Amino acid sequence: DLRRPEMQKNFALRHRVTKLIRDFLDQKGFWEIETPMLTRSTPEGARDFLVPSRVNPGKFYALPQSPQLFKQLLMVSGMEKYFQIVRCFRDEDLRADRQPEFTQIDLEMSFVDREMILNLLEEMLAFLFKEVKGIVLPRPFPRMDYQKAMNRYGSDKPDTRFGLELVDLSSLVADSDFTVFRKTVAEGGKVVALTAPGCGGYSRRELDELPKVAAKYGAKGLAYLALTGGKVKSAISKFFTSDQLERIVRQMQANDGDLIVIIADQDSKQALTAMGALRLEFAHRLGLIPEKQYNPLWVLNFPLLEFDHEEERLVAVHHPFTSPLPEESELLDTDPLAVRANSYDLVLNGMELGGGSIRIHQRAVQEKVFKVLGLSTELAHDKFGFLLEAFDYGTPPHGGIALGLDRLVMILAGASSLREVIAFPKTTSATCLLTMAPSKVDRKQLQELHFDPDNYRKEEK
Repeated sequence: DLRRPEMQKNFALRHRVTKLIRDFLDQKGFWEIETPMLTRSTPEGARDFLVPSRVNPGKFYALPQSPQLFKQLLMVSGMEKYFQIVRCFRDEDLRADRQPEFTQIDLEMSFVDREMILNLLEEMLAFLFKEVKGIVLPRPFPRMDYQKAMNRYGSDKPDTRFGLELVDLSSLVADSDFTVFRKTVAEGGKVVALTAPGCGGYSRRELDELPKVAAKYGAKGLAYLALTGGKVKSAISKFFTSDQLERIVRQMQANDGDLIVIIADQDSKQALTAMGALRLEFAHRLGLIPEKQYNPLWVLNFPLLEFDHEEERLVAVHHPFTSPLPEESELLDTDPLAVRANSYDLVLNGMELGGGSIRIHQRAVQEKVFKVLGLSTELAHDKFGFLLEAFDYGTPPHGGIALGLDRLVMILAGASSLREVIAFPKTTSATCLLTMAPSKVDRKQLQELHFDPDNYRKEEK
């Protein structure tokens, strides 16, 4: 496979992109500093890959999910501009666009604010596109608040190359006779819709495929209004007056021949996310996505925290070292879910290229965030004591970002999969088809690592 001309071209491009990034950051005064691959497991983030220690029986290293803590400590140490093109590892469920090991362009800077980081990244990305593809990316890149992105596109990484924006119909249907809509709005949920142009004549088979798409994101069902021959055809139209239907059609800016698709859910985020998935589905069906257009976008002000229903506690949306917006930090004591993060994600054509934030640099604020996340003082000090102690020595304000090199090269190469720009990629079952890793190990190796081979073999069966 690697002998194919297309693959040779992709890896030549990857080499060139990596060199351009290094040269660009070197000219900006950054130092490339390597951080440890064998580190300790921490309670936040995705699942770690663990490495048993032979010389410390019963103890484990973790392969880094990112160099987050190390690069923050470099800032404390006076290294004002750090970067690293670094391998990262996450033991999580895999998708077509995800690998268990991946490469990040990792950056951190001291004495900066959000504006300075965004400007630097825009300059670097514009430089890469000009050098590699001869394309000029207009600056500054558009910016969008997280909640606005969710409300308009049903995604925190919206593809803005096409329209089909979502519309909130909650206020229009709150007093309708359709119980599902009325009850959803009364209980604080959302009724969200989009207009699919020219789809009013969809067959039953074509309509039946849509709920399957939405169901993957938790939607319990869909409602439709088909505009054909100047009339509204729908199984639910009998629950609305002609005036209510007219106002809905007007709000949706729908024309004859269009299809209005509606989702109602008490979980507003779930309703928006499911409709966002349908937006992409219709865009592909209708050929609305211009392939050779590049729309970069900054998504700002994510929630700092969210409630994890499985763990029944608050968790960090990005990571627990993200600073809250200064004007909202006091809400940590009274309404933590209302606090927004001083964070930013860089999105290109509906794909997240990377994300970052201004970091917490005061011990009292970091300890408060740990407490809100449910970490006891003892656990916080056990897992992150080295960071908290470092803050006592005077920590400069700092922030950074990490970009996915694999995804960036994939976009620049016009490839359809990350596997086309990674040498020896893993499958969706995290297997290497060349070496057949992971593999069994022999009895002696297990004994050296202080594992009982007999128990190991029993568990294997």
